[in-house]
Amino acid sequence: MTVIDETAGALAPAAPAAPLLDVRDLHVEFRTRDGVAKAVNGVNYSVNAGETLAVLGESGSGKSVTAQAIMGILDMPPGRITSGEILFHGKDMLTMSGEERRKIRGRKIAMIFQDALSALNPVLSVGYQLGEMFRVHQGMSRKQAKLKAIELMDRVRIPAAKERVNDYPHQFSGGMRQRIMIAMALALEPDLIIADEPTTALDVTVQAQVMDLLAELQREFTMGLILITHDLGVVADVADKIAVMYAGRIVETAPVHEIYRRPAHPYTKGLLQSIPRLDRKGQELYAIKGLPPNLTRIPSGCAFNPRCPMAQDVCRTDVPVLHQVGPGRGSACHFWKETLGD
Repeated sequence: MTVIDETAGALAPAAPAAPLLDVRDLHVEFRTRDGVAKAVNGVNYSVNAGETLAVLGESGSGKSVTAQAIMGILDMPPGRITSGEILFHGKDMLTMSGEERRKIRGRKIAMIFQDALSALNPVLSVGYQLGEMFRVHQGMSRKQAKLKAIELMDRVRIPAAKERVNDYPHQFSGGMRQRIMIAMALALEPDLIIADEPTTALDVTVQAQVMDLLAELQREFTMGLILITHDLGVVADVADKIAVMYAGRIVETAPVHEIYRRPAHPYTKGLLQSIPRLDRKGQELYAIKGLPPNLTRIPSGCAFNPRCPMAQDVCRTDVPVLHQVGPGRGSACHFWKETLGD
């Protein structure tokens, strides 16, 4: 797209659109009996309208804590956002009042939680819970809200929605409950959805169905999507770009196909090697040695250095910054060139 630059008397490229969500230098810590756990340590990432960002990493890497900070549902105390900005449509959510954030939550930013059975109220019908979004935010009557709930259940392909709208969460399978959670997130057609491990505990076939549904609905509504997962196999066909987290930091960012083709951080490389492959049938499955660090005692230098096969002295003393290693690519590794094979 171009615009007329009247001062220059020529065509000039239009300025790029601002990101839908822009997280800048976010720090979150938890005060515990064992000390201060630094759960998020300077996270930066952005999401545009219609774009899918996959945030990857092992449990405890800070993926879900970052999402909770964005949503404004972080338990405080013991959690505390110590610094950073969370810009949504250019406005810093961390400086908003509680009432302003409540107007955004659910209406503009929605979240799909990891465990649908725990997230849904077991003593209320799914129709009542779906309809609550319309009763609270749009002032609909119970009858109108119920009709909208049936419409949503049809949209996420729950069979016989009209007959099942009065059923309770335990009467649905795991995959159907996850569809209900997706329907709840979509209810008010938000600009951004955060999906926190949406396929956990589902079998492979149902995982694929849920991911395909999410991708289709995202295209239909042109929403931004943050997909939080530990499974690289889940995101290959749906993500546009990937951010890999370790010990509260982003250690690599890249367009999705680039990260699969040539990872630029040893941790990402280890995650990829851990995926079972048909061409390695009968071979021992690779596993990254050791365990993620205790967040109250993060190792000096690069937090991954105790587990890294490439670690050298500099890795134990100097914290690597996120270098730009190519178009849209970043790696927080002192030896990213060697990792890439350059």
